[in-house]
Amino acid sequence: MSDTTNKKTQIGAFVILGSVLLIFIIMAFGHMRLFSSTKEVALVFQNSISGLSVGAPVNFRGVKVGSVKSITLHFDPQDKKAYIPVIITLEPSQMHVVHDMPDHTRIKFQEMIDNGLRAGLNLQSLVTGQSDIELDFDKSVPAVFHPRITNLPEIPVRLSTMEKLKNTLEQIPIKDISEHADTAILSITALSDTLRQKLPPLIDSVKTTSDHAQDTVLAATETIKDLHARLDDTLLKMNQLLDAGTGELNQRGKDLHMTLVSATKTLDSLQDILSERSADRANLDAALRDIAVTAASLRGFASDVERNPQLLLMGRKP
Repeated sequence: MSDTTNKKTQIGAFVILGSVLLIFIIMAFGHMRLFSSTKEVALVFQNSISGLSVGAPVNFRGVKVGSVKSITLHFDPQDKKAYIPVIITLEPSQMHVVHDMPDHTRIKFQEMIDNGLRAGLNLQSLVTGQSDIELDFDKSVPAVFHPRITNLPEIPVRLSTMEKLKNTLEQIPIKDISEHADTAILSITALSDTLRQKLPPLIDSVKTTSDHAQDTVLAATETIKDLHARLDDTLLKMNQLLDAGTGELNQRGKDLHMTLVSATKTLDSLQDILSERSADRANLDAALRDIAVTAASLRGFASDVERNPQLLLMGRKP
């Protein structure tokens, strides 16, 4: 009997030890809190929650504060819409309030919701597609409640980053952009065909024109060089001619001056011979006056030629 009793005792102790070990494993790896208080809160989604499953963590800025308890689907015949209430279990032991005021020793969810507490679906991994619930404050999102869907305290939901991206992409007129792109591609293709047909002759024409222009420039350059040489020779000859004319004019001016002086002396002599009242005397006086005027004009002309020898070639301008 003692052996049988000892075996039963050992078996009972083994069963108890196994049960305790099983409970420990469930508590450690199943995220169960058998002896801690929890709070259930509802989240009501209308969009897809693909990747979210029961047991998924609920985080607040990366800190785990609970887990997903249940996911169901409700259809409201009143507004003909489908709703997905997600019940989450929050662990108050993970959330604490700073004891700066006597009346604020416990977390009040309504105050947190009034301050902008919102829940959203967060994609954990693009590879596995698993999602979790992320809590955060966002006053820009209006608080929408669904009292007809759930009786539990409700945290308003906001669109996830992927849903915002999806909505933004849906608003892009991809069809219109595709049509415009097709039209642009057709226009570019037509332009390319036109250029392929017309560009080679145009290039040949431009090349021929360039060659002709180069030949013209070379001919004009040679002509300008020849003209420049001839112009230099012409200017040199003109300078020599002007110098010779100036010397000749100076010499002729001196001879003319001597001739006029001799004529004046001769007339003076004749004036002494003729009487004052004779007709010859009067004619002689008029001739002397004309000679004097002519001499003055010749002296002026000689002075002008000395100052500007070109008068011999160009003459006076009117």
